[in-house]
Amino acid sequence: MPHPAPRALILAAGRGERMRPLTDRCPKPLLPLRGKPLMQWALEALLRAGVRELVVNTAWLGQQIEDHFAAQRLSDVRQQLSISEHIGLHFSSEGRDFGGALETAGGIVRALPLLAPGARDVFWVAAGDVFAPDFDFAADAVRRFVASDRLAHLWLVPNPAHHPAGDFAIGADGLAQNDAPAGGRRHTFSTIALYRRALFEPPWCDIPAGNPQGVAAPLAPLLRRAIAAGRVGAELYQGPWTDVGTPERLAALNAGVS
Repeated sequence: MPHPAPRALILAAGRGERMRPLTDRCPKPLLPLRGKPLMQWALEALLRAGVRELVVNTAWLGQQIEDHFAAQRLSDVRQQLSISEHIGLHFSSEGRDFGGALETAGGIVRALPLLAPGARDVFWVAAGDVFAPDFDFAADAVRRFVASDRLAHLWLVPNPAHHPAGDFAIGADGLAQNDAPAGGRRHTFSTIALYRRALFEPPWCDIPAGNPQGVAAPLAPLLRRAIAAGRVGAELYQGPWTDVGTPERLAALNAGVS
């Protein structure tokens, strides 16, 4: 029997400060992009790849996101994509539980009971404010990752103008590197990745299981430690990709400029 697709987390808790005033009354994941909410692009891509259990973490105006993707809207998406199976959509409500967002690592640990319950170990993470319409959350990538001993596999993209220094490099062995090799360069982390639950447990992460105290913690330091230990893979994705972080970028995409 084929292994079921892993679960996935869509990050949707941010305030969207750079998007103001658009995000003063509308959470960034619901801003309209080419006829649908921004977050729906990632949601549909994951569903097309066979993911049937998804978690969305929310904070700023999070109830709007939960209300928008309630049963009827999810049913509409299923119908549009000709999906007959049940889809489980769960929310990790950081705003309701703690009064604000927990940053990426804190949010992932909080969502782990939903993302990786029981014997489940591997899950996807994608950002609800990133536009990557052609990205394939491929089963082959999951199989390769499961067969490896890596704690994470990152998809990097060519550096956009607003982030010229990049985040991580890729070694000849396919491992992520914190620093670019001689004559090489760093690339930008797309936010799309596969993770093992173990990365968010001791000794890599010291936040208690399920993050009951609502500890806010960034992801980058955790990734850099695992990268230094040779436990993170990476590859370059060169398809359309935009971090929809400003009104200008959103307007350009809606005008058909990628």
